[in-house]
Amino acid sequence: MQRLHGKTALVIGAGSVAAGWSNGKAAAVQYAREGARVICFDISAEAAGETARLIRAEGFESIAIVGDAAKGEDVRRAIDACLSAYGRIDILHNNVGIVVNGGVVDLPEEEWDRVFNINLKSCYLAMKHAIPKMIEGGGGAIGNVSSISSIRFLGTPYASYYTSKAAMNHLTRVTAAEFARHQIRVNAILPGLMDTPMAVLSAMNNHGVEADAIAEAWQRKSERIPMGWMGDAWDLAKAAVFLASDDARFITGVSLVVDGGLTLRS
Repeated sequence: MQRLHGKTALVIGAGSVAAGWSNGKAAAVQYAREGARVICFDISAEAAGETARLIRAEGFESIAIVGDAAKGEDVRRAIDACLSAYGRIDILHNNVGIVVNGGVVDLPEEEWDRVFNINLKSCYLAMKHAIPKMIEGGGGAIGNVSSISSIRFLGTPYASYYTSKAAMNHLTRVTAAEFARHQIRVNAILPGLMDTPMAVLSAMNNHGVEADAIAEAWQRKSERIPMGWMGDAWDLAKAAVFLASDDARFITGVSLVVDGGLTLRS
């Protein structure tokens, strides 16, 4: 549809932790398919490079940048690369996040700090450095990838993940309110139970699910969802494109739930 023709998108966390389509990887490709030039930023050079190569293989423009999203200097460098390559930044997609098992009693203090540093500080830093450039360019759209666990307890003690994503939701709202007059829209996307490489690794590492039992575990998850099936990275990516496009030009400060109806149940 080319809804993003002529725009430049910076995707923070554009790689994948394993084979398959992660949320960030799919979003980067979907932005490109809609006409955007895409900067793929990831802590893994291999992962960032793979996403950029996939985009170029489809005939679109993309470059890869390696860096740590929780370090201000690395984020500034990514913004500078974006401006140097394409002259502007129109879309910022914040997709960095880790999950650590543990409630407030069990979770070590250093793990709490690590989750907040990666999940929330990265979002703050990206917006801090991108927004002034967006203002210079006349506006922009920011999509922060949160989670339905920011508004519901999903049965597993991920206290630091849940809370960092809840904080992201409110950071999204207050930033949207502050910069609306500059024509900068800031929205959050809250995916539900999604079939992604990160979800598979979390099931294996945090819940002890064996690789050959993933299909069975996914079936149990699907039964919890009113629509009867799990979403995937493309469901999130297409929601992100909508929010970044002019189709959503009057939408800012929202938390868009993408969960097949799961949070409709108490």
